[in-house]
Amino acid sequence: MAHLLGGLLTTPFLYKPITSSSHAFDSLYIKRAAELADKSAGFTAPHPNFGCVIAVPNNGCGGKVVGEGYLYAEGTVPAEVQAVEAAGEQCRGATAYLNMEPGDCHSNSSAVSALIKAGISRVVVGIRHPLQHLRGHGIHALRSEGLQVDVLGEDTQKKTIEEALKSCLFVNAPLLYRAACRVPFSVLKYAMTLDGKISTSSGHASWISSKMSRTRVFEMRGRSDAVIVGGNTVRRDNPRLTARHGGGHVPRRIVLSQTLDLPEEAHIWNVSEVPTIVATQRGARRSFQKVLASKGVEVVEFDILDPRDVMEYLYDRGYLSILWECGGTLAASAISSGVIHKVHAFVAPKIIGGKNAPSPVGELGMVEMTQALELIDVFYEQIGPDILVSGFLQPVPDLTPTIPSVQETSAIDPTISPYESSIIFFYKTWDPYGAFSNFSLHPIEMPDENGELVTLSSIEHYYQAQKFVGVSDPVAKSCIEEIKRAKSPEEAARIGRRIQRQQPNLVRPDWESIKVDVMYKTLKCKFTTYPYLNSLLLSTAGSVLVEGSPHDLFWGGGRDGEGLNYLGRLLMKLRSEFLGDDRSQ
Repeated sequence: MAHLLGGLLTTPFLYKPITSSSHAFDSLYIKRAAELADKSAGFTAPHPNFGCVIAVPNNGCGGKVVGEGYLYAEGTVPAEVQAVEAAGEQCRGATAYLNMEPGDCHSNSSAVSALIKAGISRVVVGIRHPLQHLRGHGIHALRSEGLQVDVLGEDTQKKTIEEALKSCLFVNAPLLYRAACRVPFSVLKYAMTLDGKISTSSGHASWISSKMSRTRVFEMRGRSDAVIVGGNTVRRDNPRLTARHGGGHVPRRIVLSQTLDLPEEAHIWNVSEVPTIVATQRGARRSFQKVLASKGVEVVEFDILDPRDVMEYLYDRGYLSILWECGGTLAASAISSGVIHKVHAFVAPKIIGGKNAPSPVGELGMVEMTQALELIDVFYEQIGPDILVSGFLQPVPDLTPTIPSVQETSAIDPTISPYESSIIFFYKTWDPYGAFSNFSLHPIEMPDENGELVTLSSIEHYYQAQKFVGVSDPVAKSCIEEIKRAKSPEEAARIGRRIQRQQPNLVRPDWESIKVDVMYKTLKCKFTTYPYLNSLLLSTAGSVLVEGSPHDLFWGGGRDGEGLNYLGRLLMKLRSEFLGDDRSQ
């Protein structure tokens, strides 16, 4: 059973012939593309979820699907490339259905070039890319090659496609909210009794909802970048906040506490499996901050601990989707701050009563029923004995009328350029200079410990594997192989960092002294192998390159420029070397 961000698609897709208009086919296959895209939720952040369906006419009796694919994670094979490979020669004259406009128009193996080379004649796009520097580029590239491109809601405006368009908005709701609101997509989750209580008057809350509902919560965590709780939850419940039973992705844990009145021993301080961040007010319990730091917990101070400030900080860190599992006081504060976009409420068929038993949302200052907040696109689902009520507090942003493409703005004013600053920031692979990222999908060929050339999927795969090269322990060798097999650069990074934290004895003793040199050699290989990357790097001559990660103070520039920016430095060094080679010829 599929659960598409609120349950828009709740049954498996069936390939049934349809004899109605082409709009019905468009609606059906776009919804299927969105369903496929949803399979990668939690693994792609902060990148879009992409799905692709390729279909051909079926003897006049309806459509026939000949190829499908979805983007598993950042740096993996694009959905369109997978679908084309699955369809083979049947692509000739076929129609490709994409839930979102392709975002990569640079690589020879990109989504756009795959569709063009395969002979696709028509492309139906659910929504345009929400990011300004990518918006319209894929559509323009396809149309310039003679392909017919229809965009739902723009070129096709029949009522039959409204549901399909909504599925495209829902499956990438986190990215759309992030682009429109400049904060991560935030979901408030809680379980309550029929009489609206989240615990008894004594504070006991285990368990309000059923085991089936709790399993669904694990799945929700697996779709999120981070899970937020307040100090009361840590003190009262001592939660682990893991995503067990929810897949391979484990979100970060974030605790919001003004006073840091927290226990020294708690499950959430164990960072061997997943990091924990504590957000607090500046100056709170300095001694306890040192205790947390000694356990490997990151502490971030704010002048005033306000949910919006925290969300803006997490936006800067690249987070896409946040799950709030907090008590009523913090939930009310987050709702009042306007950072909660969606609600998942599990209602259990239980009554516990109690005048002082807490409710899921604290005081919001409302005195009349007309002030009540109403959910949009409400969905109801029975999970065991419980009912899950889901809905949006704010409509999913449709950025079509508000974010023009670079080509559109340049047509109005030819002097407009997206790259005017003398400082160029790069961070994620969908940034304008995202190809500079270690996580971009550019396979490299590098020597292994025996001097034999091996091909790895990305710089990050090679860099993480090098941490354990030369260590005699056989476990280190198995770690290297596990990293090489990682499906995506982010997965390779998670594996390498986890092993480094949990088993520091497996890390080669000279790693700290050689890691910069390892990175430089790997960068040189990448930018030598791919001519268009070399040209992109040379085009930045005269500009300072800054890796924009706000939390990596070694490779990145840091939030306030306090980072060492070694990755930017190495790229500028490499640029100078390439420019010097050009001048000498």
